[in-house]
Amino acid sequence: MAKKLIFLIFVTSLLFANKSNLQTSCLSCHQKQNIPSEIIYKKYLLKYSTKEAIEKAIFSYLENPSIKNSVLPKPFFKKFKIKEPLNLNDDKLKTLIDSFIEKFDLKKRLKLQS
Repeated sequence: MAKKLIFLIFVTSLLFANKSNLQTSCLSCHQKQNIPSEIIYKKYLLKYSTKEAIEKAIFSYLENPSIKNSVLPKPFFKKFKIKEPLNLNDDKLKTLIDSFIEKFDLKKRLKLQS
């Protein structure tokens, strides 16, 4: 019983750590600069439509940020400066991208009527 409890606490802490890492690594700056993270996610969803394609596109952008490989229109970058490349290893970056997608995923908001 104690092993199960310890395992549950460990898994829960990992889940919350990923969300807090997303908040501290990404969303806190977005919020300070009033960058609409949810709208950015929707732009990726409209252009790429699958989770795998969205992950790949966001990863590509974050490795080499440029207006050319952004889903956002050019006028967006008149208001907000282009993102600086992140100095994160690939695994950490993929974890943050997964957390970002999970946070803004629209499937959680869909309600099917019976």
